[in-house]
Amino acid sequence: MSETVHRTAGPDGFRAYDGDDAAVIARSVRSPECFGAVFHRHAPAIYRYIARRLGPDSADDLVAETFLAAFRHRRRYDGAYPDARPWLYGIATRLISRHRRDETRFLQAIARTGSDPASEAFDGQVLDRVAAQSARPELVVALTRLSQGQRDVLLLVASGLTYAEAGRALGLPAGTVSSRLVKARRIVREALGGADPTRPEMGRE
Repeated sequence: MSETVHRTAGPDGFRAYDGDDAAVIARSVRSPECFGAVFHRHAPAIYRYIARRLGPDSADDLVAETFLAAFRHRRRYDGAYPDARPWLYGIATRLISRHRRDETRFLQAIARTGSDPASEAFDGQVLDRVAAQSARPELVVALTRLSQGQRDVLLLVASGLTYAEAGRALGLPAGTVSSRLVKARRIVREALGGADPTRPEMGRE
């Protein structure tokens, strides 16, 4: 998001969109309204991630819960990381883990009907590579066969996180992320006849 739009001045004279996420979060400890900048920067991506897994009906509530939890724990944010995306994805993933049955039912419904209601909620936005193919029953079936940990890693990487960022989101070492991703990709490749929708993201590592 451009820092020239929707800029708001806080009581300390700083503008909410000045600086990276770490700077904004640190500033929000004294000026809570500044945290809104983090929401505006990252809420659309977090919404897409949650809707991709649970459907749009659940996404609105869980996005709100994700940012409420982030706001409450903003004092604990590690300012060494200028990009808050892994932190936010991690919170969202932990919330999603409480809805495992809902996620399985959502994926099974897509596989059964061939229609993905989540994609309709994005109003023409470009989806990630997994999302673009998610209405394909064979891919959705493959996703239901993954363990929760494998699915988390695969979809975080598909959402644009590097191995290291996915590890930070999940509190895992990079080696564990890599191991889970190898297993998840093997299952997905078999389902797609050898195609791997997340493979281009490896160049980011």
